[in-house]
Amino acid sequence: MTYSGAVKVGGPADVHELTDLMISKVAVGPMDNNAYLLRCRATDEQLLIDAAAEPHTLMSLIGDSGIASVVTTHQHGDHWQALREVVDATGATTYAGREDAEGIPVPTDVPVDDGDVIRVGRVELTARHLVGHTPGSIALVYDDPHGHAHVFTGDCLFPGGVGNTHNDAEAFASLLHDVETKLFGQLPDETWVYPGHGADTTLGAERPHLAEWRARGW
Repeated sequence: MTYSGAVKVGGPADVHELTDLMISKVAVGPMDNNAYLLRCRATDEQLLIDAAAEPHTLMSLIGDSGIASVVTTHQHGDHWQALREVVDATGATTYAGREDAEGIPVPTDVPVDDGDVIRVGRVELTARHLVGHTPGSIALVYDDPHGHAHVFTGDCLFPGGVGNTHNDAEAFASLLHDVETKLFGQLPDETWVYPGHGADTTLGAERPHLAEWRARGW
């Protein structure tokens, strides 16, 4: 079936099948958070992005193979409610942006800086530090050698705008700058965007609206 990225809490995962990587998206919790399970097709190693809520749902998605690692995109509580249970059950190595690690109650094994590479099997994900929604938010970029790029943006980029900066003009300017320079400035229009909540999008769909976002200030 064709991947759409349209998921709802209590519903099934949607699976994006790439040549080297399987991406399973599921919605969990009262804030409709997205969690993403990445599986390297060559090695079957798995990585989870945002153990947001509903540990039983996430463990069912993970299956008997377990996970090697879990990445928390930022420190806001709705993105780590199931982290302790998932780590206790799997022994996964934890990753988070260095500046957000202290705000996550489960210890971060590997603090992540801009440009760091996180591996799942033979697949490499490049971390991009995006400042504004939180001090240490990270996005993960998979530059698919067989196709276009894919980026997991946490709460930093959604269809229709960047993440919430709570009317803080300085934080908004920082976030928009980082999103423009590190994502839009380096990745093509075909890049698929997987956000922390809601529907997916592409950089091409959002790029024409950057000036509009800047003008409105959110």
